[in-house]
Amino acid sequence: MSKVRILSDRVANQIAAGEVIERPAAVVKELVENALDAGATRIEVEFRHGGRSLMRIEDNGYGMSRDDALLALERHATSKISEADDLNRLASFGFRGEALPSIASVSRFTLQTREAADDAGTEILVNGGKCVHMRDCGRPVGTRIEVAQLFNSVPARRKFLKTDQTEAAHIIAGVRLYALAFPQVAFTLIEDGRVVFRSPECTGLAERVAEIFGRQLAEGLVPIEAAEGGMRLGGLIGRPGAGRSTRHEMITFINRRPVDSRAFNYALIESYHESLPKGRYPLAFVFFEIDPVAIDVNVHPAKREVRFRSETQVRGFIIRSVLQRLRELTGNQGGGEHETEQPAGPATMTTPPVVVTPMPRLAPVLPAVATRSVGNNAPILAITSPALPVPLPTVGPTSDLRSSVSRASAWRWIGLVHGSYGLFETTAGLVLLDRRAAHERIWFERLQVQFQAGVVPSQRLLLPAPMELDPIATALLLARLEFFNGHGFEIAEFGRNFFRIESVPTWMEPADAEPFVRELLGALRDGQLQDRDIDTAREQLALLAAAKAVRLGDTAGEDEMHELVAQLFACRAPLTSPGGKPTHIELSYGELARRFQK
Repeated sequence: MSKVRILSDRVANQIAAGEVIERPAAVVKELVENALDAGATRIEVEFRHGGRSLMRIEDNGYGMSRDDALLALERHATSKISEADDLNRLASFGFRGEALPSIASVSRFTLQTREAADDAGTEILVNGGKCVHMRDCGRPVGTRIEVAQLFNSVPARRKFLKTDQTEAAHIIAGVRLYALAFPQVAFTLIEDGRVVFRSPECTGLAERVAEIFGRQLAEGLVPIEAAEGGMRLGGLIGRPGAGRSTRHEMITFINRRPVDSRAFNYALIESYHESLPKGRYPLAFVFFEIDPVAIDVNVHPAKREVRFRSETQVRGFIIRSVLQRLRELTGNQGGGEHETEQPAGPATMTTPPVVVTPMPRLAPVLPAVATRSVGNNAPILAITSPALPVPLPTVGPTSDLRSSVSRASAWRWIGLVHGSYGLFETTAGLVLLDRRAAHERIWFERLQVQFQAGVVPSQRLLLPAPMELDPIATALLLARLEFFNGHGFEIAEFGRNFFRIESVPTWMEPADAEPFVRELLGALRDGQLQDRDIDTAREQLALLAAAKAVRLGDTAGEDEMHELVAQLFACRAPLTSPGGKPTHIELSYGELARRFQK
């Protein structure tokens, strides 16, 4: 008996669904792309319970005849290509013919469609890959697809789905991408019976960005237009100095397809290396157009990636174009005289003249007022100073640590080197102390104690800081609001995707509150901050917070440096910073003599 067998169509479709349909958002993506390929000018997306129980996508596109509707549910049946060479000239989103049969194999799938030449529409119901019925139905020209009970035939897949809130956020983020890519198409998105956004046909990208992402973000963008050698770059980019801690608001489209291209992203980041601090990423909603022959979109099952035939040429064009636009904004024309910024780009994206000036670093004028709770008593008010953290008690030092503490108390202050390193003379030689590393170690252990005790001093902001987030970041924050509010913050929801930061930890400057919260959410989104274990989450939060809490002056006196040394050696691990870097190095007289060849 042969051990090799041909899989049934149903099993083959379910295997294909494992590659194409990872989560509900992937279903919505495939069906919205089909609607756009069908020439739709109105698309309505509705989902319930994060897409688990229902997803409905309805459009006013060309529709299908009964024969075409039946064929569309067969594997590798597509109207987009007819031969392999067509892959080199793709002008559509879909082309493999796998999405519809894959989705129908793992759900209760209902297709209603009608083309203009037909008097009646066609309804096909498929449950878990088995056709239940096919009949006439009344409907306008276009297509309506309902996907219910996702993964009903493969229940093991349902266990890998996240919370409804998280899955909903991914659906919303995906629909927004296509709404951005096609401003001329009216989009409606409905979650659990409530309209998330309804955007009519827009005159341009700027209007669509403002409607979906908010006016606050849109006002920080400027248009860009460039063309060279068969390539074109257009869209909106952030002004110099306006950046984010993650890449989640750096959105790129290649031939109208939302993709994640490493080469493209790196080119954008490199363009801003003089305009943003290290570790910050630009805001961008940019469209790159190139001959389809010059790219390969068939390199990822979900078509998320593309490959360029000449990556170097593309990268160079993007960098030159963005750099030129940024220099126009700052009045720097490559060494020439400063000029006044003039509006550029299409009429729908024009902006007023831009004058870029460095923003001063804000510092509190008055000492911070902190509140901390003791048992069930009323909050206690205390005035705190941002100079140095309160010394921590030494916790079980070893004999080596006792010896280090004893030696450190005898260090003789010499001076400050380059504003960063304290130079001390010791009985054995010289010590260079890294001020920042020492402060970070002290703050890290202090915050660890506060987090463990559940007592984090905080200060109420005179004016709450408003914060507008995208749906995924909103879902992350709402799911962890208790964690944030239990560690010195007070963040309140203030409408859909809007929040107010009303209190911050005393170690934080109020002006840093919103960027820091965004950075934490970005770390959660990228998996850098793990919150499944509360102790691990607290340690990672303390690590991020310690770096932000340090505010070094340009100078430091002898008393301050001796106090810093005393607090450092009161820590449990004074020899390294939280990141593992040494807090100080010691050069013995023997090493000095060897260096000077004595």
